Amino acid sequence: MNLKLNKNQIERFSRQIILKNIGIFGQKKIIQSKVLIVGMGGLGCPVAEFLTRAGVGYIGIVDSDNVDISNIHRQSLYDITDLKKSKVIAAKKKLNKINFKTKIKCHKIRLSKNNYRKFIDKYDYIVDGSDNFKTKFLLNDFCKKTKKFLVTGAISKFDGHIFTFDFKNKKTPCIRSFFQEDKISDDILNCEYEGILGTVAGIIGTIQANEILKKILNIGKNLNGQILILDLLNLNFRKVKLNKIKNV
Repeated sequence: MNLKLNKNQIERFSRQIILKNIGIFGQKKIIQSKVLIVGMGGLGCPVAEFLTRAGVGYIGIVDSDNVDISNIHRQSLYDITDLKKSKVIAAKKKLNKINFKTKIKCHKIRLSKNNYRKFIDKYDYIVDGSDNFKTKFLLNDFCKKTKKFLVTGAISKFDGHIFTFDFKNKKTPCIRSFFQEDKISDDILNCEYEGILGTVAGIIGTIQANEILKKILNIGKNLNGQILILDLLNLNFRKVKLNKIKNV
């Protein structure tokens, strides 16, 4: 790895570099990584923020929406001055202030089967912060086919779910092992109908970012083959094993 860290980078990331599981070599891996975040809402904002603070070198952000006042209580990169502005443009402006060395690529689109192949191959790791199952299944199927690492999050009310899928392992189940596409409704992911406590989004998004960093560094254990379920109202956390379904 020929990348050399300058004095400013060593000082900026010193509290990470000092960790024995990271060091200079690990920080270089973070800087050279490429992560795509789909959905710049309650989950995508903390993911993008903490990956930028950690020093990820290249981040793509995908969202077609503009900032609405109802977003601000849980979408941490936006404030009142961003109302009616493109989420990806507003987020890029904030992220550049955090770490201008991180290259932010904006994709102001709604991901679909007709457009995702134009850019998704450029990224090594995918974060699903979307609020609809059509997008979740699309990302799941693409990452499974291309053997990319995928971290999926879902939030509603006081609850959060996190999945990690390491599709380089052929035995890894996918999201279709947990949700059946023809029997699931987007209503359970819709904050407008179900409601959401802002801190729940921040916690789940931060864990998603943590899972990406662990994978980049190849440290610790991930949730591959399991789902982490968090009930943040009653502080109940549990893991549930996913069983791989044949032909899925």
